[in-house]
Amino acid sequence: MKPIIKVVLADDHLVVRMGIAAILSLERDIAVVGEADNGEDAIRLTRELKPDVVVMDIMMPRKNGVEATIEILRENPAVKVLALTTFGTSQDIRQLLEAGAAGALLKTSSQDEIVSAIREVACGKHVVSKEIENSLRAAPALPRLSARQLEVLNLVAKGFANHDVARILGISVNSVKDHLKNIYAVLGASSRTEATSIALNLELITA
Repeated sequence: MKPIIKVVLADDHLVVRMGIAAILSLERDIAVVGEADNGEDAIRLTRELKPDVVVMDIMMPRKNGVEATIEILRENPAVKVLALTTFGTSQDIRQLLEAGAAGALLKTSSQDEIVSAIREVACGKHVVSKEIENSLRAAPALPRLSARQLEVLNLVAKGFANHDVARILGISVNSVKDHLKNIYAVLGASSRTEATSIALNLELITA
């Protein structure tokens, strides 16, 4: 008998969660163990329930899908995150994949595609739908920041000082300064304010 794939669903739309849960309830080897309607709850449930796969929406309150994915994978790199999106922007999806998500599908994908993608990412495969692949290929390349740099910049954009950023991320103040120096170089910025403004305009981070 196949091992059960434990899944947490993270989407702020109840109807979407209900629909995906109904689809997965028909599969003997997949079980939905938790549901979250915001990014913070997705992180908490992943920590508590230790699922194999988190099906993650991108646009959610109280931490978006990118922020939640970064934190989830920092705590437990073995978890597989599968983005399920209405599309958003190509940059949103690119950021989520660069944050470590194992795959991305559109919410308009068929039931079979969603079920198959969950099984594949649970096995360590990378799954991105053709539509998303084509969109990413057509979109202009934007400045690339690492997952850690995005974490630092998100906190800086929220007004946290260097010592606060260091405490929250569990790193030294000098490491924060080094990350900011590298962020400035990538974005062509000369200050925290300018880096934040550029990143917001490019939708690398959210306000």
